[in-house]
Amino acid sequence: MLKTSLNSILLLMMGLVCLTSCTKGYRIEGKSSITSLDGKMLYLKALQDGDWIVVDSAEMVHGLFKMKGTVDSVRMVTLYMNEEGLMPLVLEDGKIKVTISNTQLRAKGTPLNDQLYNFIDKRNDMERAINEVERKEARMVLDGVRLDDIHDQLQHEVDSMTQAMNTYVKDFITTNYENALGASIFMMMCSTLPYPVMTPTIEEILKEAPSTFKQNSLVKDYVAKAKENMKLIEENKRLQENMATAQR
Repeated sequence: MLKTSLNSILLLMMGLVCLTSCTKGYRIEGKSSITSLDGKMLYLKALQDGDWIVVDSAEMVHGLFKMKGTVDSVRMVTLYMNEEGLMPLVLEDGKIKVTISNTQLRAKGTPLNDQLYNFIDKRNDMERAINEVERKEARMVLDGVRLDDIHDQLQHEVDSMTQAMNTYVKDFITTNYENALGASIFMMMCSTLPYPVMTPTIEEILKEAPSTFKQNSLVKDYVAKAKENMKLIEENKRLQENMATAQR
């Protein structure tokens, strides 16, 4: 009887050890070269039902901060300093190394964070190249090139580069439909628009997207608002056409 009881206890203890060791957790190790951040509180916040909810927090001490916790599911969060959003992070199992400086905000060390910041780097490079065309225009004017020639040449360059960037963003979203990056980058792309609308690129993304992507609360809310706005735009267009016809 005693042997049976001991065996039962040992099996239970082994089970608890397995549960503990199998629990997934995140560890964030951050460093900053900005001395003014010392003593500041940093917060991880997640958007939930329209509100930013604090997930974790830590104080910056001598340029270093640490956070750790369990991960029930992979999700996007934002690193805040007080009420200022600093940078996005993917909260996932593993050690995440965060760098904060005057020239760089970066998270690395886990698969999705590596993907996220490689994407951000490449997109920023493409955006800088487009902005460089504007400076090129000023130089061409100073060199005496005809304005019409400048416009024709540079507009073609800008259109081509912009299309390449849009394609890159679209491909990244479609590649990550099934994880936290897809919906997050989709919303990041949509935030560059003045208000929610359905563009050809957005329609292409949604056409190919699985139901899990479309049912994401942020994506679903954006699409609903965009469709409402498109309906209002169409109604306003018909009204203007009717008024123009009546005035003839």
